[in-house]
Amino acid sequence: MLVSLHTPYVDTCAADLSLALGGPERPALHVRDLTLPGDVRLRLRLLGASHQVVLAEPGGAAGLTETVACLPGRPPHLPGALHDEAGGYRFTASVLRPADGELHTRIAGLRADLADDPYALVGVFPGDPDAVTALAARTDLPHGSVGWRTWHAYPQTNELVLTETVVALR
Repeated sequence: MLVSLHTPYVDTCAADLSLALGGPERPALHVRDLTLPGDVRLRLRLLGASHQVVLAEPGGAAGLTETVACLPGRPPHLPGALHDEAGGYRFTASVLRPADGELHTRIAGLRADLADDPYALVGVFPGDPDAVTALAARTDLPHGSVGWRTWHAYPQTNELVLTETVVALR
């Protein structure tokens, strides 16, 4: 699902992002509720130049909330990797600084790939077609796990932040 947002793009960069687990749902620009095989529910949430994913496990069991955003009162820190084996949570992030013109090419491809994906949400901000935040649930994981990928494009700093999360269900 491709959504043209009316809220101006938040002037930020990858260095401003933090990862937070738990906590309340934050104000969202757009939300997409999904039900995945096995009655797993995901709520994909666009938060300006950031995202939030809320997971509810089968039977409505509380799952987790993942937020990648500029969070008030929290120092910016986006870990390259976070693995909580006991909790079944695995997160990775990378920041790319593409060569001249490559960011535009990558974002155009991403928008085309995800535009009709029933498990994706792509927010395009006014003023720059490359100012994009995208989330996509993964449907290719083994039974008993759920995951998602996100892309945060910052054309003003020529940065593309990629995240991937996999959660083992209880």
